[in-house]
Amino acid sequence: MTLAFIGIGNVGFALAHQLQQKGHAIVVATNDAQSETVQKALAHNVNFSLNSVQEAIDKADVVFLATPFQANEAFLKGLSFTGKTLIDCTNPVGPGISHGLNSVVSGSEKVQEWAPDAKVVKAFTIYGFENFANSHYPNYALQPAMLIAGNDTSAKAQTAGLISDLGFEPVDMGGLDQALHLEHMTLLWVKRVRRDGHSPHFVWGYMQRDESH
Repeated sequence: MTLAFIGIGNVGFALAHQLQQKGHAIVVATNDAQSETVQKALAHNVNFSLNSVQEAIDKADVVFLATPFQANEAFLKGLSFTGKTLIDCTNPVGPGISHGLNSVVSGSEKVQEWAPDAKVVKAFTIYGFENFANSHYPNYALQPAMLIAGNDTSAKAQTAGLISDLGFEPVDMGGLDQALHLEHMTLLWVKRVRRDGHSPHFVWGYMQRDESH
């Protein structure tokens, strides 16, 4: 698939680089080709192509949003997604690593409000970029879980396929309102790692008992 990335910093690059290695075509969506993050990404992976934001969206099968959350409203308004899947990798973070929208509504629901013609799926937010760069845990039979939320079944299926490509087990948590709880999981991870100094190389696992036995 052709994947457009709006935002190519730590999270965006880690995902884009690994997905390019899996055979997907990566388009960096930017209106500033000379920005530091864009130039750094192109230096580290020469297989990325570059387009203006709307041109990248137009040619993409799936669009990733990996910008700082506070930039999302101004950035998304005026863009046309024409029903494409928009994977929201962003998190609203407030003072003291709190929820930036006071836990009243999820950031993904705001993204859907700002991009009404997109099919928004919350994914790739419950860990830091370290686990997107390397999801391999060879000593365990269980795959790392990647929890997702969204209102559109086909968009979640597209997202689940990309999640599987990266070595995670996709776990559908329901509608987009569930994104709020995934954002709280992100805050839990961030506080444990960025604030308290725990190793970033840990993930969540998903186990479900077979009730037929």
